[in-house]
Amino acid sequence: MFTRSQVGLAHNYRLRATPQNFLTMPNHRRISRGLRTTALVTMIWLPIFTAYAQLPSYGVGLVPSPEEIEAWDLTIPPDGEGLPTGSGTATLGKAIYMNRCASCHGKNGGDSKYYLLVGGQGTLATDKPVPTVGSFWQFPTTLWSYMRRAKPIDEPGSFNSDQVYSVTAYLLYLNDIIGKDDILDATTLPQIRMPNRDGYVPDPRPDVVNTSESPN
Repeated sequence: MFTRSQVGLAHNYRLRATPQNFLTMPNHRRISRGLRTTALVTMIWLPIFTAYAQLPSYGVGLVPSPEEIEAWDLTIPPDGEGLPTGSGTATLGKAIYMNRCASCHGKNGGDSKYYLLVGGQGTLATDKPVPTVGSFWQFPTTLWSYMRRAKPIDEPGSFNSDQVYSVTAYLLYLNDIIGKDDILDATTLPQIRMPNRDGYVPDPRPDVVNTSESPN
């Protein structure tokens, strides 16, 4: 059991510890208590930060060279800036597609048993939209960029520039956007107008920088 004096001491301590009483303390007492709190926090966290800073270096990895960074910088914007040299046609792209893409997308890209790449134009505003290269994609340049970075699925980024131009040409040909012998390269690819070019709107949020403006 507690004595009356112990209960009174605890009561007084509880009163002194309340925020209201803290605000009414003399300045020197508030400063003293604040300094004690700061010291306590420092005592807790300083050893943690010190230990983290002293973690050993295992000497693994190298600083990438400018050439390596350039090789990894694979994103092409809508206007086609940065497209590399090379070229391709749908005729050349068909063989590559059949060998590396048909297992996931079907022989002609339009079989509903697979991931569709062909068809669907005019369906996006309906109850059953069918997003494909021909119905959904806004720019052929960003399609090219995506395929260079992400395809083929088992070896992303392994296509060379000619192969990416050729497969891009084949997909555009299957969607009736270009002819089978039209040559795609850094000059001709940005000039192609996709069916859904005007199907997008800018992001209106003020904290979002709009980097996808349609090229002229």
